[in-house]
Amino acid sequence: MPPQVLTRSKLPNPNRGATRNFDASDIATIKYGYDVDFQGTGEILQVKAQPQDGKRDLKLEPDGTVADETYLQIPSAYVIQRTGDSPGKIVLTFDDGPDPVWTPKILDILKQENVKAAFFIVGSNGQSNPAIVKRILDDGHEIGNHSFTHPNLGEVPRQVVDLELNTTQRLIESLTGRSTRLFRAPYFGDAEPRTPDEIDPTVQAQNLGYVSVGLHIDPDDWKPKNDDGTPHTAEQMVEEVIRQAAIKTPEERGNIVLLHDAGGDRSATVAALPRIISELRGRGYEFTTVGELANMTRDQTMPPVKQEQTFYAKADAYVFYGVSIGGWLMRWLFLIGIILGIGRMAVIGVLAFAQFIRSKRREITHFGEEYQPLVSIVVPAFNEGKVILRTIESLLLSDHPNFEILVVDDGSTDDTYRLVCDEYGSDPRVTAFTKANGGKAEALNFGWSRAKGDIIIALDADTLFTAQTVSALAHRFADERVGAVAGNAKVGNRINIVTKWQALEYVTSQNFDRRAFASLNCITVVPGSVGAWRRSVLEEAGGFSSDTLAEDQDLTIQIRKLGYRIGYEETAIGMTEAPDSLKDLAKQRFRWSYGTLQCMWKHKNALLNPRYGSLGFVAMPNIWIFQVIFPLISPIMDLMFVWTLVNALIGYLEHQREYSTTPSHLNEVLFYYALFLAVDWIGAFAAFLMEKGEEKKLLGWLLIQRFGYRQVMYWVMVKSVWTAIRGAFVGWGKLERKATVTARV
Repeated sequence: MPPQVLTRSKLPNPNRGATRNFDASDIATIKYGYDVDFQGTGEILQVKAQPQDGKRDLKLEPDGTVADETYLQIPSAYVIQRTGDSPGKIVLTFDDGPDPVWTPKILDILKQENVKAAFFIVGSNGQSNPAIVKRILDDGHEIGNHSFTHPNLGEVPRQVVDLELNTTQRLIESLTGRSTRLFRAPYFGDAEPRTPDEIDPTVQAQNLGYVSVGLHIDPDDWKPKNDDGTPHTAEQMVEEVIRQAAIKTPEERGNIVLLHDAGGDRSATVAALPRIISELRGRGYEFTTVGELANMTRDQTMPPVKQEQTFYAKADAYVFYGVSIGGWLMRWLFLIGIILGIGRMAVIGVLAFAQFIRSKRREITHFGEEYQPLVSIVVPAFNEGKVILRTIESLLLSDHPNFEILVVDDGSTDDTYRLVCDEYGSDPRVTAFTKANGGKAEALNFGWSRAKGDIIIALDADTLFTAQTVSALAHRFADERVGAVAGNAKVGNRINIVTKWQALEYVTSQNFDRRAFASLNCITVVPGSVGAWRRSVLEEAGGFSSDTLAEDQDLTIQIRKLGYRIGYEETAIGMTEAPDSLKDLAKQRFRWSYGTLQCMWKHKNALLNPRYGSLGFVAMPNIWIFQVIFPLISPIMDLMFVWTLVNALIGYLEHQREYSTTPSHLNEVLFYYALFLAVDWIGAFAAFLMEKGEEKKLLGWLLIQRFGYRQVMYWVMVKSVWTAIRGAFVGWGKLERKATVTARV
């Protein structure tokens, strides 16, 4: 088509008075602007034309004035065809569902009133409530696409829009055996979008084969309150629907009513619905469907899935069901985990307090103070040159009158043995041995078998004892039923956040648990950092075993199985050197976790065995549930909590107009998680109150520890379980000593 001359004129030079030369190309392109041209009436929308810029050819006189202009292309805006105007007919539509509470109630009312409606579902809600989606179709209603996560489609990339619509489409097909051509964009306030951002989702949906459904009757049922702060009642919704439906001008007349069946408390909508139906019928309106307004049959509105696509629809159904079941399972795991955690903390707190009272009674009665046996302190050492002398020095300051120290050098490649001999070779209380490297358990057995005492303390070479520790441990053996005693291990090198986190853990978890389990005689670990054993019981149990990486836990369980009591002495304090980096911490805890798994498997015959009482019914289930299973699923629980929180908050902030309250599932998750944290922190505070002389300022690190430190422990347990499944051999994994422990208590 040849260019059309539309205008010929003499125009003043637009650049007159300026210093630069005028170029006709500056105004050759004519932008279309942001107007939208609507044609026809009704609330079924079809984009007939998209905007294009205009082009014109300008001819200039020598003096710069425009001599002539020829339009090569006419500028145009969006052209939207509106159809479906049917005076006297009304369609009810419901957005944002399905909801397990409100949608069934709405369906019951529609069935009772024999009214068909259209439900524009959010895919994620449909995935969570598949039976309701099926019921909507079975009851004869139409189903439309309202995106999968309810984003503002005008503000997300086109690829995301395609994904949102296609995913919801696949969900509908997999659940109902039918597709849908009906679409309504989230946040669609009326039937006449005015800006490109509002129109773009309509264009994109149309390109995917959808028919966009607008509305002109909107009672704002999403509002919890009116502008004056009064409640938005069902009566007001009914009045607004009737008022808007009575408008007779073709441009403003409405045939489609917007209501909501999800997104908040919809009790007012449910209450208003029967009256809306009754009032409209009383005024002569006929209820119909979107398909009828669009002059489409049901099979055109919701086409059956083609035979060749049935396989894919079924495959999609399995996928969506799997995701839905997975989400349901994770939700219940989260809730069960929180409830179990709260219950455990409450029980542990009560038991720990009971044990705390018993310990105070022992102090008052000076229990066992007259019992002063010879105590043999065995210190296994492998490359402990940096710390061994300070450890021995702290032991020699003990107030116990009768003890000996046996240092067993297990084939060190440094100067550990020489340092001990040079410094304490003349001290009759200290004896040093050296042997070929054989591991910690072998070194301990080597030492205690050569010891003379009736009580054996097995001490890690990186630990400092306070002056009363040896005596406090020894006194507990005045009770002949006691086979071993666990002391109060504390982190002695609180030099950075990693060691402070561990200091918190020792107080609020390890020692708190030992104090509680002592009440039931089911302590499972007498720690190598501070613990004592009755020699005769050691002989009966066969000493320390080298077939696990947790020789102290292995021996503790074995002694408990022999029928002896395992005590806890909180005044026997050992200041141990904790790993000061996350890398070293993970290395140490991997060894501990893997050793725990080995012990649990080795002593599996004790699990739920009445012969072993609380060991089999309390201690071992506690380890399996809270030290093995929970760390494995806790990362998923944490991710689920964060995912639920972030998505719910984003959704709430993005469309507050559709939420009268915060989502119920978010309230539920927040409540249980907050309750768990509250009980957890109360337990931590109680644990500190029971620790004599402990630094209360450590509690300030508690929040960060709960959301940082524990994630490292999760990884350690996952790695341990995977290593156990593979059957890999794990070595000692000894950490480098840094001699940073300081005596504090």
